[in-house]
Amino acid sequence: MIGIVSYLVFFASIVLILGIIALGLNLQWGYTGLFNAGIVGFYAVGAYAHAILTAAPRPELIGNFGLPWIVGVAGAMAATALAAWAVGWATIRLRGDYLAISTFGIAVSIQLVTLNWEALTGGSQGLSAIPRPLFGWFQTPFGFNLWFFGLLVAITATVYWGLERILRAPWGRVLKAIREDETAAEALGKSPRAFRLQAFVLGSTLMGLAGALYVSFIGFVSPFDFMPILTFQIWAMVIVGGSGNNRGALLGALVVWAIWSASGVAITKLVPPAHAAQGGAVQVILIGLLLLLALLLRPRGLIGEESVVSRHANDPDPLGKS
Repeated sequence: MIGIVSYLVFFASIVLILGIIALGLNLQWGYTGLFNAGIVGFYAVGAYAHAILTAAPRPELIGNFGLPWIVGVAGAMAATALAAWAVGWATIRLRGDYLAISTFGIAVSIQLVTLNWEALTGGSQGLSAIPRPLFGWFQTPFGFNLWFFGLLVAITATVYWGLERILRAPWGRVLKAIREDETAAEALGKSPRAFRLQAFVLGSTLMGLAGALYVSFIGFVSPFDFMPILTFQIWAMVIVGGSGNNRGALLGALVVWAIWSASGVAITKLVPPAHAAQGGAVQVILIGLLLLLALLLRPRGLIGEESVVSRHANDPDPLGKS
C-alpha cells in the first residue's frame, strides 16, 4: 500500500511540474497565438541554471556554487527570462511555421550545448549532488516526496492564480485581440510585437521555473532529460486539455501524462527487452492517437476556451488605456 501511495505522490509531482510548463505554453499559444516549438530548450535553461547555481562544488567544473535553493530557483527564472528575451527579440516578428522552425532550432542548439560543454554542464554525465530543499529533515524519500508535492501544489496554485489575474485584466485581453486580429489591435494603439514579446518571455520563464523544480525534485540533471519528445508531449497536453484555458492546460497535463505512464508500464511488461525501442515508439503513437481523437471529437479540448465577450460588452475601453 505504501508503495502505491509513494508512486502516486511521485506521479502527481511530475504532473504538476509538467502542468507549469503547459501553463507557460498556453499563455504563448492559447492566448497569444505564438507557436513555440522550443519548449524543451527553455526548460533545460532553467534546469541547468538551477543546477549550476546550487550543486555542490567540484573543482573540475565551472559553476557549482552551492548556493541556497531559493537563489537557484530565482536564478533559473532570471536566466530563462534573459534567454527568452534574446530569442524573442530576434524571432518574435516571425509568423507561424517560421517561428516554430526557429524556436525548434534554438532548442536543439541548447541541448547540444548541454551535451558538449562538459566544463559547465558535465556533458553526458550531467550534474549530480543538486540539493533538494529540506531533504535532510526527512527520514525516508517518501517523506521528502510528500513535502515536495505540497510545495509544488502551492507553487502551481500561485502560478495559476497569477495567470488568471493578468489574463482577465486588460493586458490579457490585448493578447487575445492580437491573436484574433493583429491589425485591429494595432489600430487601437497597441504594439503587437511588444505584447507578444512579453507573453513569450513570461511563458518561457514558467518553463524555466519548471526546470528548476524538476532538478530540485530529482537531484540530478543530464542532457537526456531534455529530448525533443517533451515538446510534443506539452503540446499534446495543451491541445487535449483545451488551449486558451488554464484549467484545461492542467487537466491535459494529467490526462496525457497518465496515458504516457500507464502505457510505459504496460509496454515494459508486455514487450520483450529486445524490442524496447519499438515499445517506446508505441507510446508516441498512443499520444498521437489521443491528440487525433481530441481534435476530431472535441476540437476545443476537454475544457474549451471561455467566452468573455459579453462580460466586457459595455466596457468603453476593453483593452485598457492606450
